[in-house]
Amino acid sequence: MANWQQAEDRHLLSSIRREVFVEEQRVPQEIVLDAHDAKSLHLLACTSDSRFIGCVRVMPTGQIGRMAVLLPCRGAGIGAHLLQAAISAAEDAGLEPIFLHAQRHAEGFYRRFGFAPTGDVFHEADIEHIKMTLKNAPDERIAQ
Repeated sequence: MANWQQAEDRHLLSSIRREVFVEEQRVPQEIVLDAHDAKSLHLLACTSDSRFIGCVRVMPTGQIGRMAVLLPCRGAGIGAHLLQAAISAAEDAGLEPIFLHAQRHAEGFYRRFGFAPTGDVFHEADIEHIKMTLKNAPDERIAQ
């Protein structure tokens, strides 16, 4: 877990998000970092040699978001581990419903973990998204 109130953790989270969202996807910085960060639970993924390579946040509303994995580390299951940890943290906190705003290209990824579309397609930062809500019980989810 990371603590947004601690400067070092905030820097690590911000750096990963900036690299993935701002630099890679051209999302405006003011969208990537927002007022919800101070109230949210944050998780960081790191390598065995302590390099931080991914992050995700869980908002008090039950929304999982700002999930990012650095480009060289994708395809190794880091996103799956982050998502499962975020779902567990939301469930442990008793948050319901657990939902997210998925970029459309990642919709299939989230479906594998029990999320289903529950809204219409919308645009955020000129990227198509869809609201997805966790539908399946934990024992029905397919592990990555």
